[in-house]
Amino acid sequence: MDGNGKQTEPTVLVVEDAADGRYALGAVLRRAGHRVVPVASGREALTELGIRQRKGALPDVALVDVGLPDMSGFELCRRLKSSPATAALPVVHFSAASAGPGQRCRGLDSGGDAYLSVPAEPEEIQAVVRAAVRSARMRTGAEALARRLTLLSETIVSVQSGRCMTELVRAAAQGAARLTASPAVVFVLGEDGELHRGVSGSRARATLPDAAAHESVARLIRGLASKHTGARTTVVPHPLWPAGFLRPGKPDDARLVVARTQEGKPAVCVAVPARGTVAEGDALVSRLAQATALAAEALLMYQVERHVALTLQHSFLPHEPPVMQGVEVVVRYVPASRQTEIGGDFYAALTTSRGVLTAVGDVAGHSLDAATVMVEIRHALRAYCVENPDPLSLARRLDRLLQHLHPDVTATVCLVLVDPDSGRVRIANAGHIPPLLVHDDGTADYVRANGPLLGLGLDRPAPTETVLRPADRLLMVTDGLIENRGTDLAVSMEHLRTAAAGASPGVGTLCDTLLGRFGRDREDDIALLALRLGGQDLR
Repeated sequence: MDGNGKQTEPTVLVVEDAADGRYALGAVLRRAGHRVVPVASGREALTELGIRQRKGALPDVALVDVGLPDMSGFELCRRLKSSPATAALPVVHFSAASAGPGQRCRGLDSGGDAYLSVPAEPEEIQAVVRAAVRSARMRTGAEALARRLTLLSETIVSVQSGRCMTELVRAAAQGAARLTASPAVVFVLGEDGELHRGVSGSRARATLPDAAAHESVARLIRGLASKHTGARTTVVPHPLWPAGFLRPGKPDDARLVVARTQEGKPAVCVAVPARGTVAEGDALVSRLAQATALAAEALLMYQVERHVALTLQHSFLPHEPPVMQGVEVVVRYVPASRQTEIGGDFYAALTTSRGVLTAVGDVAGHSLDAATVMVEIRHALRAYCVENPDPLSLARRLDRLLQHLHPDVTATVCLVLVDPDSGRVRIANAGHIPPLLVHDDGTADYVRANGPLLGLGLDRPAPTETVLRPADRLLMVTDGLIENRGTDLAVSMEHLRTAAAGASPGVGTLCDTLLGRFGRDREDDIALLALRLGGQDLR
């Protein structure tokens, strides 16, 4: 096959020690339009094939005499088939002696594809060569298609794994380049008109065309995608296609595959140079464009949902706790990284008729639904504590709320009611990490407060009561601070206890020390709430 994808006449390697035999076979093959490479021995054949292999120009078939002077044709065939570089080369054995079944079997067992007895009619020689080449090309074509389909599936997995549009378009561009063996650039035009671009290979680090060129591409994509769904392939000549996207500063005609799942959804454009692209490559690039369009649609929808959820969550979480009489409260809240999903973490610090109520909790799941339920729980908590701020009563009412409104959702929460005058503390815990009491003597202990998750409708134990001394600090956290995959939570809690015990005085200092120790590169939101009696501000 030549550089334009067209089939060329086969090149035949003739291995025959007799000069007249080489001449006769060569004449027959040349009359049929074949190129002929004659050699006189097995070693010459191996040398010639080594040279051609390095040039990427192996012959299409080898005609091998079984009675060579330096090695048998069967041995030469075995050597060829044992080398990855020449294993796919079809071998046709021939012999001037009468070949019985045993001789033919030896040829086939050594890896040969056919056996000729010479002299033979020219038509028979030509037909055997054509059959061997045809079989090899079909086998090679099937193997190449399998490799390209594997590349396509690997690329689609990479595209679908993209956590943001930058990763998605970059993966699609790299895959298109591998499928077509050419530079590639991929664009995704969002519903809001924003254009996302990914380029392959070294072009990712090169200077790309300016904003005007990108706007030209966006107009092209809009025009090609309008009133069409599925995939559409077209060639856009220069100068309609801006120079510099596929080759630095060079004008190119571009072959574009534009795909969209339905009208009004994001459009994907995969662009490669028009030169040398074959129909088979077009089909695979078309499938890649359609898969990228599906992935882009899902990712952009997720990003919109995540933005709504983050806005909802953060708008209902105060940046600073209110000033409270007789209790100093400090909160630290760190959202998860932009690549992770939205969580349902929440906290609250409220003044009630019986003291200060604090709460830290987490709704199961990572979605807009989780953030919405979080807001409902927090609002319900504020309303319920006006009537009765007792932690056990609040836990029971929140449990019934979830069962009634969200029967498939569970949540954790730890509720702490502090009497600033006496230091008495009542704690109701619903499946959350219990509070940690940090003393001024360098020790720290978890309060024994446990209970079932909210939303299960199970009986709840009586609240845990303790007394907070003036120098004590009480710490409440979400599991995002310490939870690590593969590490038992009890081990992580012990690490937290040890670090808290060694922290310098002050509730703000305590929170900052723990964030510095545990809070880097976390996959979940982090909330810390620390309090102590008194009004001094040691933050």
